[in-house]
Amino acid sequence: MNAPLVRLTSLAHGGGCGCKLAPDVLQELLAGHPQMNSFAPLLVCNETSDDAAVWKLDDNTCIVATTDFFMPVVDDPRDFGRIAATNAISDIYAMGGKPIFALAILGIPLGKLPVEMVRGILEGGASICAEAGIPVAGGHSIDTPEPIYGLAVIGTCKPEHIRRNADVKVGDALILTKALGVGVYSAALKKGVLSGEQYAEMIGTTTLLNRVGGDLSSDKDVHAITDVTGFGLLGHAAEMARGSGTTVVLHSGEIPYLAAARELAQVGHVTGASHRNWTSYGASVKLPAAYAEWKQHLLTDPQTSGGLLISCAASSAERIVNQIRSAGYPAASIVGKIEAGAPEVRVTA
Repeated sequence: MNAPLVRLTSLAHGGGCGCKLAPDVLQELLAGHPQMNSFAPLLVCNETSDDAAVWKLDDNTCIVATTDFFMPVVDDPRDFGRIAATNAISDIYAMGGKPIFALAILGIPLGKLPVEMVRGILEGGASICAEAGIPVAGGHSIDTPEPIYGLAVIGTCKPEHIRRNADVKVGDALILTKALGVGVYSAALKKGVLSGEQYAEMIGTTTLLNRVGGDLSSDKDVHAITDVTGFGLLGHAAEMARGSGTTVVLHSGEIPYLAAARELAQVGHVTGASHRNWTSYGASVKLPAAYAEWKQHLLTDPQTSGGLLISCAASSAERIVNQIRSAGYPAASIVGKIEAGAPEVRVTA
């Protein structure tokens, strides 16, 4: 971890996916949004709180489009760029698509950041795009009070490979591909208590592309996919439940965490976004009796560039989780199931 010329996080009031508007605020803002169902080729839009928009070009090809950007979650410029790019591309994979190119989104407080640091952010983002096999074909930059970076990403998929978050089926198993705790680690980083080893673990997970989502979309036993980001595991599970009209059951003892996440959460290293998340959707979540508050915070912890939450046929769950692990996601675990019932999330001990 190189010492930066300027601490990027000192220039931002929040960082990473913790910057997202709270779910209840977002729902209020979109309450009067025009319905999109008059556009027949628009197969997926914001009506199901999905990860990207999908437009059907013809019987064989769909365009998948997304944009994602945020303020620094780390101080190293290159790492910030890598994390932001990985996070943005994830939306394409979460829909079952493959990215084809990206456009950069850059906001910089002129006079506060040296040119070499800004160049580092852009180089970091471009390196992840190169890893994904896509170019950064252009972009847009403005002068902003706080540093902002991200991407607009375009991808493609076949119509039958689209995987919406609302297409879960009763009886499905749920698989989470990455460990939770990125928000907890970022809170510890800001307070100067995150070790070098823990920082490396955080960078490792946040710069791991979710390309397995695009690979799994051709598997008919994989029914729904979403990525777990700013709303935490509970928030994105709640979107699945609401969109499908089912109950999402999460087994807390099976959920994977970063090595020190539980220890850090117990001593108070949680983000403000974790509190906001619970305020937004806690009413639709049932926790076990006497569930520790720090455990709740881990489930609402905002995941910058988190993993995928995959709903698949229970009979194929072990095969699919082994396939995911073999593809380079060692933390992948079966963490729950889908049941008939009210659209809510129920957590078991």
